[in-house]
Amino acid sequence: MRRFMCTVVWLLLAACQVNPVTGERHLQFYGSDWEQQVGNNYYAPMRQSQGGDYRLDPALTQYVQSVGQKLAAQARRKDELQFEFRVLNDSTPNAWALPGGKIAINRGLLTELKTEAELAAVLGHEIVHADAAHGARAQSKGVLTQIGALAGRVLIESKVDSSAGRQVAAIVPALGAQLLSTKYSRDAEREADLYGMQYMAEAGYDPQGAVQLQETFVRLSEDRRSDWLSGLFASHPPSRERVALNLETAAGLPAGGDNGAQRYQEHLAYLHRVKPAYDAYDKAMDAAREEHYDTAQDELETALRIAPREALFHALQGDLLAEAQQARGALAAFDRAVELDSGFFYHPLRRGQLRLDQGQNAAARTDLERSLELLPTAQAHYLLGNLDQGAGRRDAARAHYEAASRSNTEAGIKAERELIGMDIGSNPGQYLATGHAADSNGRVYCLIGNRTRSRLTGITVNLGFVDDSGAIQRARGTYREVLPGGQQASIATGWRTASAANLDQRLSCVVSQARLAN
Repeated sequence: MRRFMCTVVWLLLAACQVNPVTGERHLQFYGSDWEQQVGNNYYAPMRQSQGGDYRLDPALTQYVQSVGQKLAAQARRKDELQFEFRVLNDSTPNAWALPGGKIAINRGLLTELKTEAELAAVLGHEIVHADAAHGARAQSKGVLTQIGALAGRVLIESKVDSSAGRQVAAIVPALGAQLLSTKYSRDAEREADLYGMQYMAEAGYDPQGAVQLQETFVRLSEDRRSDWLSGLFASHPPSRERVALNLETAAGLPAGGDNGAQRYQEHLAYLHRVKPAYDAYDKAMDAAREEHYDTAQDELETALRIAPREALFHALQGDLLAEAQQARGALAAFDRAVELDSGFFYHPLRRGQLRLDQGQNAAARTDLERSLELLPTAQAHYLLGNLDQGAGRRDAARAHYEAASRSNTEAGIKAERELIGMDIGSNPGQYLATGHAADSNGRVYCLIGNRTRSRLTGITVNLGFVDDSGAIQRARGTYREVLPGGQQASIATGWRTASAANLDQRLSCVVSQARLAN
């Protein structure tokens, strides 16, 4: 224990770094290389998972990038980080930064801003989160908590969790989402506001834009608009205190500066013109989720009339036609969606699924593999697993099913079932845990636990027991009912003991047979 405490103290000393933005020392285990790696690895999939890049107006993205780079030029680690800025095709008002300087802003937030200075306030705030390594610091605090928890567990239990590998495989892809959903500390938010306004002033912007931005945020939060509460406010909660602090900060910065109201409105003109189309699309999506398909179709037609080149609209048309069992029309709609935006994972994923349903296996494989390149999903892995299994490529099918099964989704559960079906005949013990028990009358039982999410049946165990006289007994036990996923049951062995001491060493319970229940 003493050695462990010394190790923790050494780690804390080694992890204390000087913040290049604030000049203060803070705890940080992760360095610049980690930040760059995380940013590079997760920027694309995180954008994919939130609507993909906004492609209908490339000039708008170029404009946002130009504003972002003007601010990034003021960053204290501008030569160390590689700042990037993208506009996402999502109506939820939101913006976020990954470590390493990877920043995104939703079109839904852009339409709420009035000036370029307000845009600069948003981007400057996110730049500071990256520049001051707030994401890395949050992860470092998590690591310290894990170190403490591990110390306690080592004292209690020395066995290694046999499922640790699978847990890591499921957790690692979630790191990007974890970083985005992290609620920054109040100190981190204050730092991002303060130094973001300094970066604004250094870049020539009017820092009052940050005051106006926070006033807008407070007003909208008081209105309790659900899209705001589920977007930017989830990780960046507004408050009157932040408005007051921004006013105080602005008073200490040079007066004046560029507001850019007219310039901003000129660059946002097209997005404002098509905003009613996205409003109708969002209503159509809500109606479709509630299975009000006629309402969804009416709203979607409005969206398509206003912006017929938006790929998302054609994808929803494909989904509605597929729901109505109009396969040919659905495929045509997804053809158009892919034509307009082949860089968003959902379009080739759904077209691949429809092609597979039509027996177009080669074309389906091309689409599904393209979808995986853009964003790994359980659905694509599951469907590719089906293709490989049907073609007799069992190892390839197994790899896809294993990847899909890490997801707690319908596709993940189906993939796990396929894996079990391929393997349970030769390796039933992989899917059923065993244990031992004795009741108050000395009756001995073999415990069985279903490790999977699928129902299992036909469970047979080979039993061995050293009785109270020292004689070895052997038998076979059967559980004749269906054992649901995640549940456990017991099999009576027919043996008794006067003492349950060392029962784990005296009773052997090995699963010899099991199969999937229908």
